[in-house]
Amino acid sequence: MERENFLPFAQPDIGEEEIREVIDSMRSGWLTSGPKTKKFEENFASYVGNEVEAMAVNSATAGLHLALEACGVGVGDEVITSSYTFTSTAEVVRYLGADPVFVDIDGKTMNISVSAIEKAISVRTKAIIPVHIGGLPCDMGGILELARKYNLRVIEDAAHAFPVKYNGHIIGALDSDATVFSFYATKTITTGEGGMVTTKDREIAKRIKIMRLHGIDRDAFDRYTSQKPAWYYEIVAPGYKYNMSDIMASMGIHQLKKAEIMKERRREIALQYTEGLADLPVTLPYIPGTDEDHSWHLYAIRLNDDAPVGRDEFISRMSAIAKIGCSVHFIPLHIQPYYKKKYKLLSQSFPAATDAFKREVSLPIYSKMTQGDVEYVITQIRKILGA
Repeated sequence: MERENFLPFAQPDIGEEEIREVIDSMRSGWLTSGPKTKKFEENFASYVGNEVEAMAVNSATAGLHLALEACGVGVGDEVITSSYTFTSTAEVVRYLGADPVFVDIDGKTMNISVSAIEKAISVRTKAIIPVHIGGLPCDMGGILELARKYNLRVIEDAAHAFPVKYNGHIIGALDSDATVFSFYATKTITTGEGGMVTTKDREIAKRIKIMRLHGIDRDAFDRYTSQKPAWYYEIVAPGYKYNMSDIMASMGIHQLKKAEIMKERRREIALQYTEGLADLPVTLPYIPGTDEDHSWHLYAIRLNDDAPVGRDEFISRMSAIAKIGCSVHFIPLHIQPYYKKKYKLLSQSFPAATDAFKREVSLPIYSKMTQGDVEYVITQIRKILGA
């Protein structure tokens, strides 16, 4: 069957509720951080539960930076993370004058290898940033055990992992020091840009609230709605400009209400892909068991050696011939020029991540995809791979 319109790799699922809420904010006069941001934070904290505090920020990158700073990471420290991630996971470490230490992934799950983490721990190690690739939770039990053993901080990069549970507990409410979520346009729930940090640690929460808005000791929302003279404020630290606007939060309020529905649709698509591609020369993503969970932010296949085309040619044909958008997640940081040169990184030191990158293709998966869209993707993949 021919397709007239291009099927994008990702597309946000925005309804009239979000649009009306944004318009209401624009008419209200509150455009920056205000009542809608506060409501979104409260709703998110309630959703995650387990007595966490939730702090809205303008990106997950900002959230990671704030969380590391609040945990005391600084000049000369080392932070262990996966090489198989986007640059933001590591660049925030450099913002603070610390050094990222990259380790390899587990070839089956594509998540950070716990055994590799332990081998990389040194006297300079201050923290670990596990990355839940594609929405599959890392082995947080093993990682938190290492953190307790070596007295390390744990900041979860959960940019892909909402909503999802680990051992029955939602990511964002585990015993990590902080968890950072992304609401970028491709994520299960979106505010266009934006992110959220959750923590059970009141001191970390207090520090993040101060540092996300210039190091001011009171939120702008509180200053401008106080019944007392509110012109006075104090700068208690050299902070950042990382606050979320009410425009963004207006979308988040309603996206959060639909999170489970949108996640379920992604799960349905993943199951269809798994069934429809099972006999092809590809390695399918790790499928969680009945007691495991996955947000299915990504559906990442890896082309086998006996596939009739390589990864790059496959993506080219999907785009040019089938009119389907695909992507690659990720180009590992150990082969990116900056990190490779600065830390003298070699591909052979990361065999699983290097191999995964050479073969990986992320297929379209988002809640607005129709049944016809999914069937079309499967049909075109089967054509290209000769089935």
